[in-house]
Amino acid sequence: MTDPNVPGESSVLTGLLADLRAESEVLDGLVAGLEPDGWALDTPAAGWTVAHQIAHLAWTDDWSELAARDPEAFVADSRRIFGELLAAGADPVEDGAARGAAEEPPALLTRWRAGRERLATALAAVPAGTRLPWLGPPMKAASMATARLMETWAHGQDVADALGAVREPSARLRHVAHLGVRTLGFAFTVHGLPAPQAPVRVELTAPDGGSWTWGPEGAADRVAGPALDFCLLVTQRRHPDDLALTAVGEVATAWLPIAQAFAGPPGKGRRSGFSL
Repeated sequence: MTDPNVPGESSVLTGLLADLRAESEVLDGLVAGLEPDGWALDTPAAGWTVAHQIAHLAWTDDWSELAARDPEAFVADSRRIFGELLAAGADPVEDGAARGAAEEPPALLTRWRAGRERLATALAAVPAGTRLPWLGPPMKAASMATARLMETWAHGQDVADALGAVREPSARLRHVAHLGVRTLGFAFTVHGLPAPQAPVRVELTAPDGGSWTWGPEGAADRVAGPALDFCLLVTQRRHPDDLALTAVGEVATAWLPIAQAFAGPPGKGRRSGFSL
């Protein structure tokens, strides 16, 4: 029997899509009024300007929308296009960002806006329980929405850093933090290390002063600190030494320097004392 007090998959997805839209609008507000010189500003990601960051989000949204709308086409197109790029010695992610960044900013902004709306519509239409193909393991629509929110927030941080802007932390960070906790084992395996068996208790202070927790209360390994700092850590937007996070226990201590909430190979992260 379904517990009426536990949100169903559909309502969870609806909330995630609303939060994804809100996070996108925050970033949109940072770039909408930029002159061409602003779009050309360097961001903390080497070789990527503000335009590259938005182009990457638009590129990933387009692939995500195709996976949700037509899974078979996604599999066929991704294998063909990615295969051709890799055979030519090109990185598909870098290629997508470079192609988008070459567009005129108004066209790129319009394309990103339209693509993220198509993605929301496609994800909302995915039948409950359906797993969508992806460049990594298949995932449900809610997981894909969470991943898009995490990327939007993380790349938005790069844009904010380039512009010298400060974004107000929101409750949407909980999605990013949750993904960061869920990827603990992946962070170890992607570094060639065995996934830890010991549980880790994560205790974060939410932007409103409340508490967000994961893991058993009595776990010997623990990570604690501000939710914003934890999200900056797991998206590798700040070096652990520059964050107010504490780790207790062998697993927790080993996790902080390698934590990553995103798929793919280990990221380069940021140097300690980072500044543009």
